[in-house]
Amino acid sequence: MPSIAPTTSWAIPPYIRLEDVPDDRLAAYRRACPTMSGRADIYIGFYEVALRSLNQGGRLGFVCADRWMRNQYGRRLRELVAKRFSMDLALVMHDVDAFDDHVSAYPAITLISNRPQGPAVAADTNRTFGAEQARDFADWYLAGGSSTVTATSHQAARMPHWFPGEDSWPAASPARLAVLEDLTERYRPLEDAGTGTRIGIGIATGADRIFLTRDKGLVEADRLLPMAMVRDTTSGTIDWGGTYLVNPWTATGDLVDLGAYPRLAAYFEKHGETLRKRYVAIRQPQRWYKTIDKVDHHLTRRRKLLFPDMKLKIHPVLDEGGLYPHHNLYFIVSDVWDMRVLGGLLLSKVAEAFVEAYAVKMRGGTLRFQAQYLRKIRVPDPGTIGEDDRAALAEAFDKRDVEAATEAALRVYGLIELPDQENGP
Repeated sequence: MPSIAPTTSWAIPPYIRLEDVPDDRLAAYRRACPTMSGRADIYIGFYEVALRSLNQGGRLGFVCADRWMRNQYGRRLRELVAKRFSMDLALVMHDVDAFDDHVSAYPAITLISNRPQGPAVAADTNRTFGAEQARDFADWYLAGGSSTVTATSHQAARMPHWFPGEDSWPAASPARLAVLEDLTERYRPLEDAGTGTRIGIGIATGADRIFLTRDKGLVEADRLLPMAMVRDTTSGTIDWGGTYLVNPWTATGDLVDLGAYPRLAAYFEKHGETLRKRYVAIRQPQRWYKTIDKVDHHLTRRRKLLFPDMKLKIHPVLDEGGLYPHHNLYFIVSDVWDMRVLGGLLLSKVAEAFVEAYAVKMRGGTLRFQAQYLRKIRVPDPGTIGEDDRAALAEAFDKRDVEAATEAALRVYGLIELPDQENGP
C-alpha cells in the first residue's frame, strides 16, 4: 500500500508463538510491556513499545493480526489506545495474501496516531484486493471526501470517532460499524441508572441436580421457588415446565434455619456429602447448603425480559412476574420502560446488530446473549417514543414479528435502513 501519510512509520511485528518463547525472556517481555497479559502474542508488546515511542502527532502503521481488537488478551492494549491515542484506520484483510509467506493470521492494517481520538475509517477487503486496489483505497482515504466507498475488492466508511473503551471492539461491515458508532454516540446504554434499567443473570446453584426439582412435595411448600428455564422460553412466550428451586434463602437474604424446616433439612442432609464438597461450601463450611448466588426475592415478582444465553437470533421473552431465572438466562428489569415496548425494540434487527458485532459466535453462528453484550445495545429515551411507535413495537413483540419490530425500531432510531452485516462486499 502506498504511504498514507509521510509521517507514518510502517512495520510488521514478528509472529512467534507464546509457547516458543523461553520463560525468562517471556517474563522480561511482560515486565517491559504491561499490555502483554494472559495469552498475549508478543506482537502486543511490539504495538505497545512502538506506540509509546511516537512523538506528539506521530503515526504508527502496523500490518498485523487483528485478534487483539476482539480477544481478552488484547484488552490492555485496547485500553492504552483508547486512553492515549487515536485509532485512525482499521483495514481488515483476512482473505488477502498480505505477507510473502502464507500465514493464518487474520491480518489487518491499523493506523494509530499520538493525538486525541479523531475521525476513524473502518474498511474491509476480499481476495481481489491487490496493489492497484490498495492505491485506489489510499487515494480515497487521503482525499477525505465521501463518507463511504464500495468497490468490488473493498468497502469502507468514515466515522466521527472510533469505539471507546477497552471492551472488545465490534466486527461488522464498515457501513454497519458506522451506523453502530453513530447510535453509540447518540443514544444511552440499555443498562441505565436514569431509567432504572438493569441487566443481570439468573441464579447459579453449584449443584443443579440437587437444587432443582419438579417434585412439588419434596420439601416444605414455601421452600420451593418457581424457576424459569431456557426450555420454557423456546416459543417466545413463557411456557413454564414446572421446575422449582429448592430454596435455602429467606426473603431478607439470609440462609434459612434448617431447624425450622425438617423436610428441607432431611433433603439437604441426604445430599450433604455432595453439597459439602463444593468450593463455595469448603470456603464457608457453616453455610454448606447455600447456592452460589443469593435469591433476590424482589426479582421474582417483577416483570422482566428473559434472554437465553445461546441463540441464533435475539430472543427476548416476557415474564410477567412469578418466576426466578436460571443461570442460563439473562434478564432485564426497568423502572421506566414498558417491557413490551422495550421487548419490541430488542426483538428488532437493530438491537441484534449490536450483539452480532460484539459477541463471540459459537459453532453454526450461534450468538452469546450475555450481559456484557446486551449492555452494548443503545436505546432512545423511552419518553421520546411516540404513541404510534410504542404501539407498533408492543404489537410486534406480542406477535414475535421481527420485521415489524425492525421497521418500527428504524423509525425510532432515525435510520433509513440497517446496512448489511457481512464483513466485505
